[in-house]
Amino acid sequence: MVILRKPVAGLSDTALAKFVERASRAIKLKGTVNVLVTGSSELRSLNRRFRAKDQPTDVLSFPPGPCFVNGLAGDIAISADIARENARRLGHSAAQEVKILALHGVLHLVGYDHERDQGAMAGKEADLRRSLGLPSGLIERSGKTAMPAKKPQAKAAGASARVTQGRRSR
Repeated sequence: MVILRKPVAGLSDTALAKFVERASRAIKLKGTVNVLVTGSSELRSLNRRFRAKDQPTDVLSFPPGPCFVNGLAGDIAISADIARENARRLGHSAAQEVKILALHGVLHLVGYDHERDQGAMAGKEADLRRSLGLPSGLIERSGKTAMPAKKPQAKAAGASARVTQGRRSR
C-alpha cells in the first residue's frame, strides 16, 4: 500500500506502488511493502520515536518484527520535503528522488546495511538504480564508493525489528 500524504509532482500512488513492486522483485524481496510519503515533521517524529534522533531524515525503513503479519515485508517512510530539496539540488525530478529513496528503503528491508556491509549495499543500489532507470543513488551521493554487490548476511530467526535510516544529503 502507498499513502501519499504529501503529493509529489509527477508521481501517483499507483506509479510508486508499481515501482516498489519492480524493485522488490529485482531484489527478490517477498511480501508487501507499505510506503508512506509525508512531510519532514512526520519523519522527524518517527526518527525521534524509533531512533532517538530529533531531526528529520529522508527515508526510514521498518522491517517486520518477530510477530509480523504474514506476507508483510516491511514499511518505508519517505520525506517528500527532503526528496524535493534533493531533487532540486541534484537536477532531477522529485518523483525520481522519491523512487531513489524507496529503492534505498527496499534494500534495507531485504537486509542490507550500508553502515556495516563494506559497500555491498552501495554496489547493489547502483546496479538496481541503473537497471530501473534512476539517476545517482543515495549511497553514491554520500561519497561512498560502490563496490560489487554482495548478498547480505541472512537475518537470524526471531531477530527483533530495527529501524534503518538513509543518509540525508546536505
